Amino acid sequence: MPPLMTGASPLPTLPRVRERASASPDRAALKDHLRALALIEGFDAFGIADPDAAAAAGPRLRQWVAEGNHGDMGWMAETLDRRADARTLWSEVRTIVMLGLNYGPDEDPRAALAQRTGGVISVYARGEDYHELIKAKLKRIARALLAKAGTGDVKVFVDTAPLMEKPLAQAAGLGWQGKHTNLVSRARGSWLFLGAIATTLDLPVDAPEGDHCGHCRACLDACPTAAFPAPYRLDARRCISYLTIEHAGPIPRDLRPLMGNRIYGCDDCLAACPWNKFAQAGREMKLAARDENRAPALAELVALDDGAFRARFAKSPIKRTGRVRMVRNVLIAMGNSDQPGFLPQILPLLEDEAPLVRGAAVWALSRLMPAVEFARLAARRAPDPDDAVEAEWDAALP
Repeated sequence: MPPLMTGASPLPTLPRVRERASASPDRAALKDHLRALALIEGFDAFGIADPDAAAAAGPRLRQWVAEGNHGDMGWMAETLDRRADARTLWSEVRTIVMLGLNYGPDEDPRAALAQRTGGVISVYARGEDYHELIKAKLKRIARALLAKAGTGDVKVFVDTAPLMEKPLAQAAGLGWQGKHTNLVSRARGSWLFLGAIATTLDLPVDAPEGDHCGHCRACLDACPTAAFPAPYRLDARRCISYLTIEHAGPIPRDLRPLMGNRIYGCDDCLAACPWNKFAQAGREMKLAARDENRAPALAELVALDDGAFRARFAKSPIKRTGRVRMVRNVLIAMGNSDQPGFLPQILPLLEDEAPLVRGAAVWALSRLMPAVEFARLAARRAPDPDDAVEAEWDAALP
């Protein structure tokens, strides 16, 4: 799934046109103009929602946070009030234009799960970072909208500040939030990046999309870590996307064997959705999967130092996770690989500067080394100054 965050990116450079032109286009004409602009920019879904349309999602979000389902994503709790009401972000907003960009894969993303020496990266992160690409498209559309309207103001939002894009997208008719909590489109399946243009212009809104999940529970049953306690409810603390991307500490030991070789995100619930039978491969070339990100060699990734990591993922959303968390994830994948040939790459990481890496290396070694050999290694080592790493040794030894 795209990251478990939602947000906004203000558009301070756009001109504010306060005076209303006497011959400004009518509301319907402006909407038609917007739709045409969206098509030109390559968007695949378009709709307009009232900013209050997501109000019903606010209480559900509060309950979700109150139950601790957000894990250690403290920013979810800190921005709760703003997420629950779009007008707290911008009191002057009158309508929100919701846009969807298809990023459908050209193959089943679960195919790489069988490649034990390679890692699996979520589809959304196999190409360039979608944030900047979509933001640029939204800016161009917003500028053209203001030029056409002769009045108004706008802000653009792309996944970086508190805006409830998925409920707003459903209100705008782009799709509905499925049982896996992500947006599902009847035309595009589960593969849509969302962007928003909030405006002071009063534009005609669209009818909301209904729920078409029915009795299906394919997405729930596909989750390798049972992260869905009920339909439409996600416990992020068990979600592989959260664990590999957002979670900064050691991954719970009971969940590690369930992760397989997923090293950045997880697409299992998205890929399992039957509505994907209508999905098509994305057309935006910058978002297309790079060959090196389809099933990257674990042995190469685990050897990256900080500089090599930043160079390897310079234009990727993966870069924000950082080298330490990525190597932690890779070590877990190695531990799940049943490939003792990885031992020479893992052993040096017992001396890594990052305790998180050292601890993951201990776990990986305990999975791949014969028990007697691992016990000898443990007996020869010096105590680790980090208690969490010591705990890894204690848990790994019989």
